[in-house]
Amino acid sequence: MTKTFAISAAIAAMALTAPASAQDREERAQQAFAELVEGRTAGEPQSCISTFSSNRLRVEENVGLVYERGDTIWVARTTNPRSLDRWDVPVIQRYSSRLCTTDVTRTIDRSSGMFSGVLFLDDFVPYTLDEAEG
Repeated sequence: MTKTFAISAAIAAMALTAPASAQDREERAQQAFAELVEGRTAGEPQSCISTFSSNRLRVEENVGLVYERGDTIWVARTTNPRSLDRWDVPVIQRYSSRLCTTDVTRTIDRSSGMFSGVLFLDDFVPYTLDEAEG
């Protein structure tokens, strides 16, 4: 094996194991969001929503928080979506019985239990199933 071939093989191996670029992550996030809201129509954004069961609130990686209620999902995008991944668990300090974008929202890492960030949320946008899809 020549030295040039060995170097080329090493570079190719590193390229295969290299982490995804920010653009790749953004494209995957947009694809995941498109799949999440496929067959749904966006409604009027709201700064607060009623949540009857907090176990329906989840993190959508690289997007924000998603709350499901009936045929509607409410999506609150975060201002820094790249910092949000599937291992994050939201911890929300509410100031009322409703979930609001002004509530203090922190995240902890699911595996370690350590603080992993703070979320600043945009308004909650309802996405309702289209009549033909329902």
